[in-house]
Amino acid sequence: MGKDAPPPYEQAASPNIGFNVPANPPAPAHTFVQGSGQPIYAPSGASIVVTNTPVVQVAFGPQPQPVTCPYCHQQTTSKIITEASSRTHIIAVVLCLIGCIPCCLIPYCMDSCQNRNHYCSSCSAYLGMYNDGGNRW
Repeated sequence: MGKDAPPPYEQAASPNIGFNVPANPPAPAHTFVQGSGQPIYAPSGASIVVTNTPVVQVAFGPQPQPVTCPYCHQQTTSKIITEASSRTHIIAVVLCLIGCIPCCLIPYCMDSCQNRNHYCSSCSAYLGMYNDGGNRW
């Protein structure tokens, strides 16, 4: 090889030229989640705990209902706090724009324009929401 000859292919193809990188770096520690076939990578020495706990989603309704809180694990009845949704504000703005200024407060009094947020009555953690309008908006 002459002075102006390019480096050999192995050296030119290596993106780590000039760095002290081992030729065969250790493979990352990984484990497979049962049924998924996808590896979970973790730093070496770290432990991975895989549980087969199913995720249960509760369909909340308009009334308080018995729940098991996923945060404090207490069996309790949810408490409901209603609040105006973005749909409530949009309807009020539209009513103002079309000239029904006294009527713009009506959506704030209608249950169908309010979201009902369910909270744990023991630890006050947010559990979910019920929207009376469903997927219409």
